[in-house]
Amino acid sequence: MYGRNETFQQMCSSKESNVAANKLNDIPEALQMVKKHLGNRAAENTMERIKMAEKKKEKNNNNIDRASRKRKSENSEKLAVKKEETTLETGNQLIPTPLSHIPLQSLMDIEMELVYTDEEDISFEFAEPMVSTSTQSVHGDSEKADALSAANGSALPHIDKQLLMTLQKASACYRQNNHAAAVEQFSTALQICSKGAAIDNPLKSSPEDISSIASFIETKLVTCYLKLKKPDDALNHSHRSIILNPAYFRNHLRQAAAFRFLERYSEAARSAMIADYMYCLTGGTEQHTSKLIKLYWQAMIEEAITREVSFSVMYTPFVTELKADKIKKIKDMFAKMHPDYVEHIYTEPHGLHILPQTTEWLSLPPQKYSLTLGFRNKRIGKILERLSSRKLPIFSDRKTPFSPLTKEETKTYWDSTGKKILPVMDFIRSTKLTDNHCACSRGIEKLHYASFLGRLQRVEEQSQVINQAMAELATIPYLQDVSQQDAKLLQSLMADAMDTLEGRSSDKGRVWNKIQKIGLIEDYLYQVEDNYLKNKRLRAAKKEKMKSTQSTQQH
Repeated sequence: MYGRNETFQQMCSSKESNVAANKLNDIPEALQMVKKHLGNRAAENTMERIKMAEKKKEKNNNNIDRASRKRKSENSEKLAVKKEETTLETGNQLIPTPLSHIPLQSLMDIEMELVYTDEEDISFEFAEPMVSTSTQSVHGDSEKADALSAANGSALPHIDKQLLMTLQKASACYRQNNHAAAVEQFSTALQICSKGAAIDNPLKSSPEDISSIASFIETKLVTCYLKLKKPDDALNHSHRSIILNPAYFRNHLRQAAAFRFLERYSEAARSAMIADYMYCLTGGTEQHTSKLIKLYWQAMIEEAITREVSFSVMYTPFVTELKADKIKKIKDMFAKMHPDYVEHIYTEPHGLHILPQTTEWLSLPPQKYSLTLGFRNKRIGKILERLSSRKLPIFSDRKTPFSPLTKEETKTYWDSTGKKILPVMDFIRSTKLTDNHCACSRGIEKLHYASFLGRLQRVEEQSQVINQAMAELATIPYLQDVSQQDAKLLQSLMADAMDTLEGRSSDKGRVWNKIQKIGLIEDYLYQVEDNYLKNKRLRAAKKEKMKSTQSTQQH
C-alpha cells in the first residue's frame, strides 16, 4: 500500500495539468448558457487533450512538492476520529475502535466559515493554481485553491461592465441578508452570461472563462437558496456549478450542505470527501481548512449510520487482497458486534475505501479499508452483493432483458427493492473516491435511477438526478486516471444526459439503458447456465440414487 507513496506526488501533479485541458472536452454541452462558446471542441478526443495537457506537468511539479513538504511538517496535528466503527489489526486480533461524535454546532460553524463565505472577488476563479510556501490566512488560502480554470496562463479576463455591476449588487444584497433580492440579481447575471456578454471582449475569452463565471454565479445562488431554506433549488444550482467547474472545492462543499439540509447524509459525505480531495489537488495547503472539511465529511458519515436501520457497517484496514479465511474472520467479528444485522453479511474485497481521520492526500497515501456490510433483509443484502461485483452497474428487476416492466411493476419494484438498495449504494460511495471496475460507475448508477424515475413520471426528481449524474461525470477526470475507453463512454453519457434534459429523442436509446440491457442479458445467460448445471447435478444425483436402490433390491 505504501509503495504508492513514491508516485503519489507525480499523480497529483499529472492530474492537475491533465484535467484543466480536458474538462470542457469531457463536458462540452454541460449547460445551454455556455454551449455556443464551446464550438467544435466537443468533437476533440479526450485522450488527445490529456496528452496535450501533460506538457504542463513540469511547471506544476515544484509547486506540488513544496505543498507536500509543508503538509508533512504540519502533520503532527491529529484529526478528530469518527463515529462508525473501524477496526485496527494487532497481531491476530481485530480490535474495534470507538469513534467520537461531532456536535451540530460544530457543523454549523464549519458551514459558516466554508460554505456561506461571501467571495466578493470573482478573479480567484481564473487564477493559475499556485501553492504558497508561506503561511496564509484560511480565507486567502482556500480561495487560492481554485478551479484550474485558466489553461493558458494569460492575464485575467475583464468582466463585462453590466455583469460586474449586477454581481456587485447581488453581493451587496447578500451581505445585507436580503437573500431573495440577491437571488434575483444573481439570476439576472446568469441571463447576461447566457447571452454571451460575460467578458468585455468576447473574441479574447475562452470557454473556461465563461464556464468559471457561470459557475461562480451558480455557487452563489446555492448559498442564497440555502439561506432561504430552499434546499432543492440550492441542490440544483450546486450540481450545475460543479458541471461548469468541477475542481473548485467549495462547489462540492456547498453541494454537501444542500444534501445535509435534505437529510441525504451519505451523499453529503461523498461531496465533502471530494471537496477535501479537490482542495488539496488545486493547491490548498492550510491544515485548518482541510481539517474542517474532514470533520464535515466525518459527521455526515456518522449521521448516515445513525439514522440507518436496515444495515450496519464495519471498516477493516486493507493491506493485501483479502483471502477467504480473512473474510470469514471479518464476518465473524461483524456478527459479534452487530447481532441484529446478520441475515446477510458480505465484505467488499478490493480495499478502495478511505476514512477522514486517516486521510492526508499529500503527505502519505491514504490508509485503505475494506467495507463489511450486514443486513436485516437477506434478499436486499444478496442483491447489493451481486451489484457490487459487477463491472458496470444496473438498476432493474426485470426477469428477462426482453420484457420491460410496466408502470405498475416499476412501482412495485421501487417499493419492494429500489428504495431499499439506493441508500446502501449511496453510503458505499461516501468513502469510495474512485472505482476499480469503471470510472463512470457512479454516474451510470444515477442515470439508471433517473430513467427509473422517468418511468414513474417523477419528472422533477428525474431532472435533478440527471444533473447530479452529470456533476459526478464532470468530476471523474480529477479523481482518477481515465482510459481512452472510459473517456469515450464519459462523453457519450454526458451527451445523452444533456439530450434527455432537453427532451430530445427517446430514452430507450440512451447509453446507460444499453448498458443495463447488456447487463440483464448477461444475468439472464448466467441464470440459464446456473439452472442447467443445477438441474444436471440433480439429475445425476437422482440417477445415482436410483442405481443404489436397484443394487440394494438385487441383494
